[in-house]
This record gives sequence, structure tokens and C-alpha cells, in this order.
Amino acid sequence: MRFEVRHQTIYRYTAPVFQEPQVYRLRPRSDSAQRLDAYSLDIDPAPDGRTDIVDLDGNDTTEAWFSGTHDHLVLTAASTVETLRANPFDYLWRGQAELPLEYPAGLRPALAGYRGAQVEGVVRRLGEEVAQQVRGNSQEFVFWLARRIHGACRQIVRPEGDPLPPEATLKSGEGSCRDLTVLYMAASRAFGFATRFVSGYFYVDGAEAQELHAWAEVYLPGGGWRGFDPSHGLAVADRHIALAAAADPALAAPVTGAFRGSAQALPLEATLSITSLTT
Repeated sequence: MRFEVRHQTIYRYTAPVFQEPQVYRLRPRSDSAQRLDAYSLDIDPAPDGRTDIVDLDGNDTTEAWFSGTHDHLVLTAASTVETLRANPFDYLWRGQAELPLEYPAGLRPALAGYRGAQVEGVVRRLGEEVAQQVRGNSQEFVFWLARRIHGACRQIVRPEGDPLPPEATLKSGEGSCRDLTVLYMAASRAFGFATRFVSGYFYVDGAEAQELHAWAEVYLPGGGWRGFDPSHGLAVADRHIALAAAADPALAAPVTGAFRGSAQALPLEATLSITSLTT
């Protein structure tokens, strides 16, 4: 599918503030799952300097720095993207059949940062219930875990703030997309899977309002990084548009930065439009 995306984020302050250097991860990825045809990022006020880099996780990012003080910061990103993977299961599974998953020895050092610490308590019990449901099948586990979280937890809108601890999300039975993603990552890591957090967009036919979205990618033997969306209980295909991915959700955030001054930040304003160009 082919999409035109316009994403504007507005920060306003009660008085002029000094903006510390900013990091923007608003450029859609271009890889085997999607192709970026056009992209622009307008920054108001204009920064003193900006540079495009590839960060530690391979994300295309823009860093900008400023002088003087300003009472606003407006980011307007526009892109045209073609998503390429209509079938999320177009790969040959080359891993072991049973849980927990063990990667080949040659991959373990590279994937160590994506596997995390031992997970116990209610999150592990959630994974154990899904493992029992799929009769210990590794390949089926990652999909049915997304389905289980979708059924167990209601998605809510929480525009700002870090992801909540996975235990808190599971116990409350609700969470934002980023909360549900962190829960999914913890439960899948408990059974050996390497996972990373993805920020991006999800296209819904006829939706009047669009929001930033988050989901997880799991490194599958034979399939590489594949997306699973616990907010919708599905495997990621051609309606998801990825911006950035990282083992730590903070390193995939679309905007990272801070300001100095005695002023207060006013409520964040954001608008997102995604138009399908596919006929």
C-alpha cells in the first residue's frame, strides 16, 4: 500500500525557553518491509544547525541545536511511503519447535541486549498460559501472545509519559499502545525471544483522528525482525509504517529533548493525517 503522511507536533510554553539539543526520529524506515519515497521535516523556530545521522540501532535520525529563547517548537514531518509486506508470514521458520527459544550460538551476543533480564510474577504466568495454549510451539507463541494481550487489556489513549511497568498494565487490564508493547516484550523475552520496541503509524480505513502508534518486533529464526501488535492482536503487515526501533523504548521515541527556563510547558498539540494513495 502507498500512503501520504503529515505529522505535526506543537510544543508551547508560558514564556520563552531555551531548547537543549533535540533528537527527532520522524523519518520512516526504508527496508524490505517499506520504501520511503519522499520525506521532509520542517522545524520552527529554525535551528542554528541540524544534521542527519544513523543512530546505534540503525534508525535515521535528525539532531538539531538552537540559540536564543522561544515560546514554541513546531515539528512538521511529511512523507510518502509504500508498505511492501502484505503477508507477515512469508518466511521459512528455521528455529527449534519448542519453547523456550534458543538462538544459534553465533547470534546470541548480538541479540543479548534485546533479550533482557529474567521475568517472573504475573507477566511470566501470562506467557506460561499462552505457551500452554499453543502446546509449547515457539513459532505460534509470538502471534498468540499478541492476541492474548489484546483480549486481556483494553487500549486507552495516554498522549504523554513513559511506558508503564508491564506488571502494572497487566493488573489494571488497560494501557496505551506503548504500555501494551512493553508488556508484550517482557512476556516474549521470558521465553527466550529477542524483541525491540517500534514507534510509527497504523492506518485505519475511515479514521477521523490518527495517533502515533507503537508495537513490538521479534527476531524470528528465518524471518528476521517481524512485527506483532498487541494493541490490535495481529501480526504486522502493510498498514503499519515504522519510524524507529530499539531495545529500549526511550531510544525509539519520535522526539527526545529538553528545555531550560522558568516557564511551564502547555499541553502537547499533535495532528496526524494518513492518506491511502492505493486505488
